[in-house]
Amino acid sequence: MFQSIVISPDQAVGGRLVSALQATESVATPKILNSYPTSVELSRVMRSYGAEIVFLSFESLESALEIVRMFDSDTNQAQIVGFHSALNTQILYESMRAGVREFLVDPFDEQALFQSLSHVKSLLDRRPVDYADSSHIFAFLPSKAGVGTSTIAANTGSALARMPDMRVLLADFDLSSGMLRFMLKLNNEFSVYDAVKHAHNMDDMLWPQLVTKQGGMDVLHAGPLNPNLRIDAKQIRSLVTFMRRQYGALCFDLSGNLEKYSMELMQESKRILMVCTPEIPSLHMAREKIAFLKRMDLDSRVSVVLTRMEKKVMFSKQQVEDLVGVSVIRTFPNDYPAVTRSLATGALLPETSEFGKAFQGFANELVALKAPVKLQPYERKFLDFAATPPSLALRGRN
Repeated sequence: MFQSIVISPDQAVGGRLVSALQATESVATPKILNSYPTSVELSRVMRSYGAEIVFLSFESLESALEIVRMFDSDTNQAQIVGFHSALNTQILYESMRAGVREFLVDPFDEQALFQSLSHVKSLLDRRPVDYADSSHIFAFLPSKAGVGTSTIAANTGSALARMPDMRVLLADFDLSSGMLRFMLKLNNEFSVYDAVKHAHNMDDMLWPQLVTKQGGMDVLHAGPLNPNLRIDAKQIRSLVTFMRRQYGALCFDLSGNLEKYSMELMQESKRILMVCTPEIPSLHMAREKIAFLKRMDLDSRVSVVLTRMEKKVMFSKQQVEDLVGVSVIRTFPNDYPAVTRSLATGALLPETSEFGKAFQGFANELVALKAPVKLQPYERKFLDFAATPPSLALRGRN
């Protein structure tokens, strides 16, 4: 079914057209504009609804031609079908000169409507509408609770938002113990639950009410604890499709429990960032989860982010890579005072601080990243290293 919008200052004529389109069962018309939009408004509505066809009223010839010119400057333009309350040869002539090849007249004849839609379908088959959906989708997955995943996700999202022309969404999908609402002192009563509930009819009017501006990005928090909340995979796919049209980058803060909806989000992600500390329990769980993701054919997307790195640690970056079998993409130092100040104020880490600069560098690397490097896991069992960590350092390397 084609997605469309209808632009019609004459609400009666527009209503009759919508009824005729609905009768075809081949065109969805979720949005009707009762006035001619500005270029900014039109772009927002088109992206929000993924419109492939625009039914444009020529009630005002001048305004309609201006809308057509807006599409002429858009390389990913949808198909335009003009319409009017009566047959007017002058309007028909001017619309054709402007490049509008399909035109409907009220009352909307079923045969003429099907014929126009058939022509439009052939054009869309040859040149599908492309809204350049974001491919910068990052899932932040904790190896275990308490490793600082929300801190990493939030500050990485903020750093991404500082990049030119980069609109960022940070969404907390840790529905069992989401921390972003607390960390950022968010007061918005709406949450992921509301976004999921309205996923199939999400639009540009509802979405701004669900998110909160923070640190240059939009934030969608997890809401209050709700153990009974269930999310359907279809709802996730619809929601992510909408998100991808709105943002240049998406950051998903996951619970680490590997729920079905989390797996769906990871399937949509370009990179899965396993956040862990260089401690035995955290590394053990990272290894276990990476093994599970391998069975789900997702291991090729996984990289490790090591947090709370001290000068003296039991396992080095190289040893962690040997243990878990995937590359360590980034390490962050242990800076409890900076994180504590951030939590106390509800602010993100200052971009001018050393910690903040590290996140900016990480964000730049994420956008430029190619496919992760898959490593061959070291053969010995994980817990063997707990007793004799120096053995790794002594092992010969090629």
